[in-house]
Amino acid sequence: MPHVTSLLAAEGGGTETVDPSGPVAQLIIAAVIGIVVIIALITWLKVHPFIALTIGALGVGIGAGLAPDKAVTSFGNGFGATMTSVGILVGLGSMFGKMLVDSGAADRVVDTLVRKSSKAALPWTMALIGALIGLPMFFEVGLVLLIPIIVLVAKRSSVPIMKIAVPALVGLSTMHAFVPPHPGPLVAISTVGANLGTTLAFGIVLAIPVIVLAGPVFARFAARWVDIPAPDMFGSRGSGSVSDDPAQAGREARRGPATQDTASLPHGKSDFTRVISEPRSPSFTVALVGILLPVVLMLAQAIREATVPNASGSWVSLLDFLGSPMIAIGIAAVYAMVFFAIGGGMDRSAVSKSLESALPPVAGVLLIVGAGGGFKQVLIDTGIGGVIADAVKDSGISVLLVAWVVSALVRVATGSATVATVTAAGIMAPIAHDLSSPMTSLLVLAIGAGSVFLSHVNDAGFWLVKGYLNTTVGQTFKTWTMLECLISVFGLAGVMLAGVFIH
Repeated sequence: MPHVTSLLAAEGGGTETVDPSGPVAQLIIAAVIGIVVIIALITWLKVHPFIALTIGALGVGIGAGLAPDKAVTSFGNGFGATMTSVGILVGLGSMFGKMLVDSGAADRVVDTLVRKSSKAALPWTMALIGALIGLPMFFEVGLVLLIPIIVLVAKRSSVPIMKIAVPALVGLSTMHAFVPPHPGPLVAISTVGANLGTTLAFGIVLAIPVIVLAGPVFARFAARWVDIPAPDMFGSRGSGSVSDDPAQAGREARRGPATQDTASLPHGKSDFTRVISEPRSPSFTVALVGILLPVVLMLAQAIREATVPNASGSWVSLLDFLGSPMIAIGIAAVYAMVFFAIGGGMDRSAVSKSLESALPPVAGVLLIVGAGGGFKQVLIDTGIGGVIADAVKDSGISVLLVAWVVSALVRVATGSATVATVTAAGIMAPIAHDLSSPMTSLLVLAIGAGSVFLSHVNDAGFWLVKGYLNTTVGQTFKTWTMLECLISVFGLAGVMLAGVFIH
């Protein structure tokens, strides 16, 4: 049997050599069968990805020669390590996003930016809104929040709806794929051992041209290909009602006392009196500071590491503390609890209810992420990771391209960006050990780019967009599927270009 070893980057930065659990042929066959089983369970039998990943991971471990109890231990170790590094961040991020919605801060940001935009600038403004909403929020929540905004802006401005919808959806989806603290990028960063601050900086830089090209630029073509009126969905949006809007309950709860507004006519005569009861919300500045706060803290720490890596002193310790992901996102969550609540007129009971309701929707995501970490650990402990690493090195093919292809294939097969990310990250983890820190961050972005490739009928996002915008299946392919492919391909191009200059 050829000697194959796998080097695992441990949490503390050390490494350990892993001996293969069986012959190379047995390892490869076990890995291939395991991945096929995972895909078949998710796509054919409609099994939840958490169960599919668990079954696939344990099957790979046993098939590759690990004793059953050791396979279970390996999976549990990977699950626990991933949840330690990612689970807390996802929970805090979800709480922050829920407060952003329930307090009206999200409404305030959107209303202010749209009000200050000219008709020609609206597609660019909508791309910015999609990106800002996409920074702290899960994709599905951001999508449901954006849809009524897209429709209202299109109706009031008389701009074709695709010129409004495409840029907003691109901003949202690009952030979901490339920028922490979304679960996909976070689990990829944890799995391959990338630096979060560096990945965040690279992700934002990469996102800008991707959003421009796949958003406002592509929207011009999409509007010609699919020229449809804005749907009338405020009595029945998609398959649900207006109550599906995640901001609606909070908006109703935040309505202040009614005030009278007398519309005046010449000579002091009154025409009619309107009774106004508008929901309260934080100011635009307070909302924007909250959204950008964790990004600024993590970027500041990353810049310090890049510019003065050997610096010491109390200011360095403070910056490193504030810029650590858990603290940065935790500070943002506390900021939201205080300042979003005050501006939105939320009492302690409302804040508590908002935070509590933020966690159940992410439970499934957390389990998938954890199972992906367990699958990764099994690949490493069996030595399969070492076999894959050696094969990629000997092939001469770019590691970044391989990562993108693996992620894209799993995405097309399963329809899940999260499953594609955690699977591809687990497969690529041993290869990342030999890469420099910047290249490891690019590896994360390559995986993220592949994870959004070719959204089609097995993707829930495909049907959400189709239902909300009232498009046909063909029109959804021409718009939503195309923009997802553009995000993926432009993202890969940006990563490959950066890889030429970064080693």
